[in-house]
Amino acid sequence: MTDDVNRFGRVVVLYGGTSSEREVSLMSGKAVLASLEAQGVDVIGYDFAEGLPGLMALEPDRVFIALHGRGGEDGTLQGALELLGIPYTGSKVMASALGMDKMRTKRVWAAEGLPTPLSERLTLDTDWRALSERIGLPMVIKPVNEGSTLGLTIVRDESALEAAFEASLKFDHEVMAERFIEGEEYTVAVLDGQALPAIRVVAPDGFYDYEAKYFSDETRYLLPCGLDADVEQRLSTLSVQAFESIGCEGWGRVDVMRDYDGGFWLLEVNTSPGMTGHSLVPQAAHHVGIDFNALVCRVLATTLASEA
Repeated sequence: MTDDVNRFGRVVVLYGGTSSEREVSLMSGKAVLASLEAQGVDVIGYDFAEGLPGLMALEPDRVFIALHGRGGEDGTLQGALELLGIPYTGSKVMASALGMDKMRTKRVWAAEGLPTPLSERLTLDTDWRALSERIGLPMVIKPVNEGSTLGLTIVRDESALEAAFEASLKFDHEVMAERFIEGEEYTVAVLDGQALPAIRVVAPDGFYDYEAKYFSDETRYLLPCGLDADVEQRLSTLSVQAFESIGCEGWGRVDVMRDYDGGFWLLEVNTSPGMTGHSLVPQAAHHVGIDFNALVCRVLATTLASEA
């Protein structure tokens, strides 16, 4: 073991958990675990579905969070680790909680003057016709506190709104409507305060859903993304602004739409991105010469700053 990896001490990779994104988290966590093992790090994998006491029994010096969704990405775990004095990867409590809540994220962006599609929270008493007039069709109906497009529906006809709302309620008690932006989808990873190259995502049926994200071999990831250099720089700057306005740090990913007039629209921020074979952050990092092992160590090394 080299002195370089010795600095990390005992690392626990947290994966699995109990959220609806458990399956993806298991894939992410096992990829990170294998990478750290190959690099000689003293590392243990732990399925967080077993709970906090089991993690404490492992006596980690630091934690690599490879959990996705509620219970691992929403600030609750981060708060527990803060109380225990255990350094961890990714954003702190407030930013993690904000990032999980898409509505409050968008409110911060709007207050900062950053472009994000018109949206509103839905209730059982929502007037669907009035909603259509305010937001416009097509629109997106989705859970407020969910990731990986789970429970999301693109609605093009007013008559389908109530069914889409009910579908989202299966994933979260809070549901939102958002104006649908017709155009191209991009994602920008942020690492140590710097934007990595933007990726344009082209799903086989035009909808980058759960299957297209993690399992489809037909989804195309355009890298370089095809934007002119000055336009991509504008996208990168916007993404870092969006990331930092929420208080995010370490690493993460910002998802953006570009309309047919060339305008960029912020959709959401991901504070614990996937690290699977289909994941976007490793692809962007590889494009600038950062292989998967180096990326994992770069992310883990951000935990050292909290001890300085």
